[in-house]
Amino acid sequence: MNDDFFAPPAFKPDEALLQLKRALRDIRSLSERANAYSLQGQTVLTLRVEEGKLCARLAKRPAHSPEWESRDCKNSAEVRGLQDEIKRRVARWTDEAP
Repeated sequence: MNDDFFAPPAFKPDEALLQLKRALRDIRSLSERANAYSLQGQTVLTLRVEEGKLCARLAKRPAHSPEWESRDCKNSAEVRGLQDEIKRRVARWTDEAP
C-alpha cells in the first residue's frame, strides 16, 4: 500500500512567494518594490527565498527604522498564516492612521 498518496505536495518556496505577492496586490494601501512592501512610504515587509523556505520580515508597526519580526514559512499553511497576519496588521495600521 502506498502511504505517499495522502502526503501533501512538496513545498516550493519560489511558487509560494509568487502566490503571496499576488495576494498582497489586493491590499491597495501597500506598494511593492522588488521584494519589499511599503505603507505610506515606510517599508513594512520584506520577502526572500532562502534554503528551501520563504523568509519574511514584518514590521511590528510602520516607522522609519521599524522593529522587525522574522517569520520562516516551510509549508503552505505557514504562508497562509503569514498572509492573514499581514492583512490584519495593514488593516490595523490604516485604521490607526490620522
